[in-house]
Amino acid sequence: MTIYEQESMRLSKRMAQLGLCSRREADSYIEQGWVKVNGKTAVLGEKVCLSDRIDLNRQAHEQQARRVTVLLNKPVGYVSAQAEKGYRAAADLITAENHWEGDDSRIVFDEKHKFGLAPAGRLDIDSVGLLVLTQDGRIAKQLIGENSNSEKEYLVRVRGKLDEKGLALLNHGLSLDGEKLRPAKVEWQNEDQLRFVLKQGKKRQIRRMCELVGLRVVGLKRIRMGKVKLGKLPPGKWRYLRANESF
Repeated sequence: MTIYEQESMRLSKRMAQLGLCSRREADSYIEQGWVKVNGKTAVLGEKVCLSDRIDLNRQAHEQQARRVTVLLNKPVGYVSAQAEKGYRAAADLITAENHWEGDDSRIVFDEKHKFGLAPAGRLDIDSVGLLVLTQDGRIAKQLIGENSNSEKEYLVRVRGKLDEKGLALLNHGLSLDGEKLRPAKVEWQNEDQLRFVLKQGKKRQIRRMCELVGLRVVGLKRIRMGKVKLGKLPPGKWRYLRANESF
């Protein structure tokens, strides 16, 4: 056995690394006796090696299968997470009345689907477009985990002048909060609109990037997260993630 294989870590951390579930979900599954390590029922706080075999039992898989993910076309004036400063939370829009009639997921709305929904990525109060809310920690980790490599695409209307040097800096070369930003894909969509593709999501990142090169953002819309597009989903409406879709 190599030194690498002998490295140990908490079971819940390893389960999250493997994409089996989130760390919080892992602890819950372990407490309920739903996890086995090398064929033996795991205990909370257990350490494992990278070579250990980890299995979830039927109850864990069934619970995961019942969890839903919804796609919302967030309008201006709603905050992504908890309600604040008199503004409503985007999750308040997840109602039977706002369920898009074009949803072809075949999932029947249930009030239980609203419980535990958490935004997988922020969208500023004055920004619109695709907001993902999920009960599934695996999807949240894929989209916003520290090692996430998932693309997010935006259409951004701007005012100001941008030369070739500024455009190059938007693509690569800017820093925020004392940290160099990952390379992005930024190009003109039309005479007053830029297309951004990012693989990270710092607070108000696009607006702050634009400020650094002399631009002011006057409109921002997210149209894609990973492989899932906003498409024809109307503002203020939501739909379920279909079984044949993945980020």
